[in-house]
Amino acid sequence: MSELITPDLVSLDRDLGGDKETVIGQLAALVQRTGRAEQLDGLLADAIARENKTATGIPGGIAIPHCRSAAVTEPTLVMARLAEGVDFGAKDGPADIIFFIAAPEGADQTHLKLLAKLARSLMKKDFVAALRAARSEQEVVRIVDDALGLNPAPEGGEAPAAGAAGSTAAAAVPASVQSRSGDAQPAAPAPAEGAGGHAGRRIVAVTACPTGIAHTYMAADGLTYAAEEMGVDLQVETQGSAGFTKLDPATIAAADAVIFATDVDVRDRSRFAGKPYVASPVKRGIDEPKVMIEEALANAENPNAKRVQGAAGGAADEAASEGGREGWGTRIRKAVMTGVSYMIPFVAAGGLLMAFGFMIAGADIANVADDVLTGSTLWNLGEFTLAQYIGAVLFKMGNLAMSLLVPALAGYIAYGLADRPGIAPGFAAGLVANFMDAGFLGGIVGGLLAGLAAYWLAQPRLPRWLGSLMPVVIIPLLATIFAAGLLLMVLGGPIAAFMAWLTGVLSGMTGASALALGAILGLMMGADLGGPINKVAYTFAAAGLGAATAVNTAPQEIMAAVIAAGMVPPLAMALASTVAKRYFTVAEQENGKAAWLLGASFISEGAIPFAAADPLRVLPASMIGGAVAGAVSMATGVTSAAPHGGVWILPVIGNPLMFLLSVVVGTVVTAALVVALKHVGGAHGRVADATRSREDAAAVPTTA
Repeated sequence: MSELITPDLVSLDRDLGGDKETVIGQLAALVQRTGRAEQLDGLLADAIARENKTATGIPGGIAIPHCRSAAVTEPTLVMARLAEGVDFGAKDGPADIIFFIAAPEGADQTHLKLLAKLARSLMKKDFVAALRAARSEQEVVRIVDDALGLNPAPEGGEAPAAGAAGSTAAAAVPASVQSRSGDAQPAAPAPAEGAGGHAGRRIVAVTACPTGIAHTYMAADGLTYAAEEMGVDLQVETQGSAGFTKLDPATIAAADAVIFATDVDVRDRSRFAGKPYVASPVKRGIDEPKVMIEEALANAENPNAKRVQGAAGGAADEAASEGGREGWGTRIRKAVMTGVSYMIPFVAAGGLLMAFGFMIAGADIANVADDVLTGSTLWNLGEFTLAQYIGAVLFKMGNLAMSLLVPALAGYIAYGLADRPGIAPGFAAGLVANFMDAGFLGGIVGGLLAGLAAYWLAQPRLPRWLGSLMPVVIIPLLATIFAAGLLLMVLGGPIAAFMAWLTGVLSGMTGASALALGAILGLMMGADLGGPINKVAYTFAAAGLGAATAVNTAPQEIMAAVIAAGMVPPLAMALASTVAKRYFTVAEQENGKAAWLLGASFISEGAIPFAAADPLRVLPASMIGGAVAGAVSMATGVTSAAPHGGVWILPVIGNPLMFLLSVVVGTVVTAALVVALKHVGGAHGRVADATRSREDAAAVPTTA
């Protein structure tokens, strides 16, 4: 097994820059200079992207930036003891001890366990003290290797002296953590005196972070050490890269509460159904473990506390950020977004099948498909041709799939609010919206009514015999009566009338009014790059696509304008970062390469990294370019029979040359505006400073 850290991967008491990006660049350069990474830019881009997800500073003046990267050839540790501390996002101030972990995409389990073990060692004060006292790079390597158990034992089999620097770093990891990590370590210290106030209390916890190398295990140790001091029996399941062993079902059943310290979905969350819980980002398990345990114990005593729902990853679980509850506005917005995301596959499959039917049998197949399918078979075509029959089959399959659009939208909005008990009443409300011709707006209203009804019906604490019937019988029945009945008897008619008026207005739009509509839709597509405003415009277009006919092509024109406008932001960022590199960081230039494909595929989210770094320039430019693309598309009568796909659906685009022209014009406008705004704001100067820092990093000696 290759060495994780060597003296030339250690930098002591040097000034590596005044911000975390520069420091990470210097450490990434050491990885590349020692032949452990094939490409500095790729490694740096991956490291900065990971850092932007969650700050890696932890209490005690420590930071542990880390990433997986295809540029890395072997697992590597780089350690720096900074002359001046740098802010890595820890609550207690700057960090002066930095460990940079660079892992290959396919690192083996042995190495991943060692990297996780290092992260745990950083939670131990004696290990960190030994690093601060080390006088040479070789001593740092020995301390780290001792902590990882990589140094051979002295002759005679005796362990290193207890007082030796670095031997203390191998201090005990709690047995509750050890049993799930595979790390052989001594037992944990006894609970602190006076901790008996919580004696007999039991908590289970799950920790997980996106990379699964560092924060996952550090949060587990932070929670376990805090629990021991408080006299609480806490068992942790670390869902990290080094593999994990599920908590024993008996342990979960005996627990008073659950702690989720995670930045990603919990695997098999339904195991904890019915337990009161606390949910926070994984870093809170490192920064505030005692507070999280106290909140969990308080929830265990509170009969009204939120509880884990019965489905894995249940959307009805109230997400907590830094210990706070989400407002109803946020929850409703997320539920609508959930409905839209689940609806899109129905639209994509149905729309493309209908488009293929048109391509094979002509636009008139929409009017005769039922006659073809009832009057002929594949073996007896009768008066119809084979092309008509195949076209009718494709069109009918697509048309039926499209008929599920509104029920799917409503069903999964309700799911987003109430988890599985909301699905059946949501679909029922969506079918009523279809029956009433209330369109996608009726689906949204019906889904919200069903979801809210199902959610509130699930709140009362009921006897076990009745509680078991609630999610499968009582809640679906009562929520369906409420939501579908309210739509059918009260709300459906007015919504249907409004949708009929809106459809008539859109169908009659020509000339300047059509151009204005295209511009408005384009503005919405560029406003938040896949967020709620973008999704409203997309849902409006996709939901109306099924109403298109050979005579009424307005819905297809709207769909084409939305697709063209949505392609503009990522393509524009790709273009701008290619032709004006001095205004973009190395990481942004790497993102720009991927944005070409994302934009061509109509994935507006490809521009999000640029917008996150510079929203005041990127978002206005995206809105203006999107408006131009939408206006050009609508003004020239471009149509799309498919709801998604970008350039890959050109065969089903009407007037494809003008479609491409609208995308190109919008892209050029947005790219030019972004570059102009960055120039006015002096962005090139800041990028130049960052570039010089990175070049300086490449020149840093491998030892100091």
